[in-house]
Amino acid sequence: MGAPYHQFCPVAKAMELFDERWTLLVVRELVIGSEHFNELRRGLPRMSPTLLSRRLHQLVQAGIVERRVEAGDVRYVLTGAGRELRPVVEALGAWGIRWIGELGDHDLDPKLLLWDMHRNIDRDAVPAGRTVVGFRFPDAPAGARDWWLVITPDETDVCDEDPGHAATVTVVAGLRSMTEVWRGDIGWQEAVRSGGIRVAGPPRLCRALPQWFTLSGFAGVPRPPAVVAG
Repeated sequence: MGAPYHQFCPVAKAMELFDERWTLLVVRELVIGSEHFNELRRGLPRMSPTLLSRRLHQLVQAGIVERRVEAGDVRYVLTGAGRELRPVVEALGAWGIRWIGELGDHDLDPKLLLWDMHRNIDRDAVPAGRTVVGFRFPDAPAGARDWWLVITPDETDVCDEDPGHAATVTVVAGLRSMTEVWRGDIGWQEAVRSGGIRVAGPPRLCRALPQWFTLSGFAGVPRPPAVVAG
């Protein structure tokens, strides 16, 4: 728990738990559906494993999360109190995408982007069998430029090494352009027209590709009208 505010206000009492660094983002991952430690780590790639363990322990102690062990499998599951945080997380995300300014370069992370995309596959739209979507981000740091999503009827894997299967389609994109499309800041076709995204592969599949993903849960949040300087 964070340092006490010594106020009876319930907002202050709640923030004694949630204003510690990373805590609410751990809750975000749990709300999205991550239950295993490695899943949480992949959704929080810049958080150290030690700190993640500490925050999970604090959330368990606070009654927000239940740690379940079944046949050696450890899962972290939101309690009733934790599930009540879903609208809080959703409201914060909606407010953030509506009112927080442009993304800085340090906010762009191909690992997190692909992990988020893999959780938002429309399996009814993806071709039957195994589909491999290759991504190349030329402006990403060396060693983090090439990624693959391997989509099967049962699961989707995120690979940072060639999975050994030919790509069904390949996307070459600026990391910022792909992130902005994913967030709903710009449309797919707008990014293609500007050259921010290029897709290679059979034309029919290239046209269908945007429908394979449902985009970020915040992509549909209305933005405030642009202010035109006088």
